[in-house]
Amino acid sequence: MTQSPELPIIPDYAGANVRGIVPALLGPGSWETSLPDWMPAPVAGAGQAVLLVLDGLGWEQLQERLHVTPNLASLAGGPITTVAPSTTATALSSIATGLTPGEHGLIGYRILLGGEVLNVLQWAADGQSRRRSLPPGEVQRYPAFLGEQVPVVSPSELCFTAFSEGHLRGARLVGFRATSSLATEVRAELEAGERFVYAYYGGIDKIAHERGFGDYYDAELRAADRLVGDLLDVLPPGAALIVTADHGQVEVGDKIITPSAELLSMVALQSGEGRFRWLHARRGATDDLFSAASAEFGDTAWVHHRQQIIDDGWFGPSVPPPFAQRLGDIAVVAHHPVSYHDPLDGGPFPLVCRHGSMTSAEMYVPLLAGMHE
Repeated sequence: MTQSPELPIIPDYAGANVRGIVPALLGPGSWETSLPDWMPAPVAGAGQAVLLVLDGLGWEQLQERLHVTPNLASLAGGPITTVAPSTTATALSSIATGLTPGEHGLIGYRILLGGEVLNVLQWAADGQSRRRSLPPGEVQRYPAFLGEQVPVVSPSELCFTAFSEGHLRGARLVGFRATSSLATEVRAELEAGERFVYAYYGGIDKIAHERGFGDYYDAELRAADRLVGDLLDVLPPGAALIVTADHGQVEVGDKIITPSAELLSMVALQSGEGRFRWLHARRGATDDLFSAASAEFGDTAWVHHRQQIIDDGWFGPSVPPPFAQRLGDIAVVAHHPVSYHDPLDGGPFPLVCRHGSMTSAEMYVPLLAGMHE
């Protein structure tokens, strides 16, 4: 692990970024005259549009596997940046609200709220729901889709979770139980006259986490590509399908780095996730912790003070103090294919692929579009 790291990819919040998709589509003006130049050409002049989010499909992973994704390969467009951290909770919130992480405040997978670390996707701390004590509508106050009641087609089990309440507030949730129903539900919304439909599919992310890259991953990409084909087939004349993602992936496997006991003696708690780990310093230990983390992790990660990351615009032009307090003091952000261990950040199985950091494999996602031929 001696090669020079790439520089962190800072999100282009003012340009080609997932945050800007919904404002471009639902903001004032027409799709013929008001779209930014980074929006794929088929969207211009479309009468209706479907935005499909393929959770976990990075641009680099797609480019390496175009031979198994003919429908995706046929679409026009290119790469854009996702948000920081490159994690589902933050990115889906930015896609839906059109806001930077520093604006909507769901600024990581695990964030400090009310003196404890909240898992945003589960909306739980210490394994217990916090839906009552931390109401999602108070933690994230902004409506989705610029306040329009957009139909959101997603798995039924996700429709009424606290996280959905937090990042999709005001949307009309349309659940499906089998993936084959997604295109059927989208078609029904378009036939009912909806101008814009949002759809979510999470299979790619699940397989990457559990199986890594390989035969299972390629099989999943083929299945997701067939879903794209099904959606193209149900588009009425003049409608466009737009495909994007929330983040890419890095295969980590068993390359897990456990912080030393000496370093942990300066840590009150940890938040974030394996590739974007926040260390919360014990009182008076911030500078010593930064020095220790730089020495211990500097070969495999970017190690920064919180304020430096905020000043450099990782989360957007500004982060108000209440949201900054949801972060730790020192960030350990992997630039090598490793993860940093926190015994309180785990799941039912070891994760093979991970994300959250600022490498090109995680930060670049597709923005593609096409119409039914």
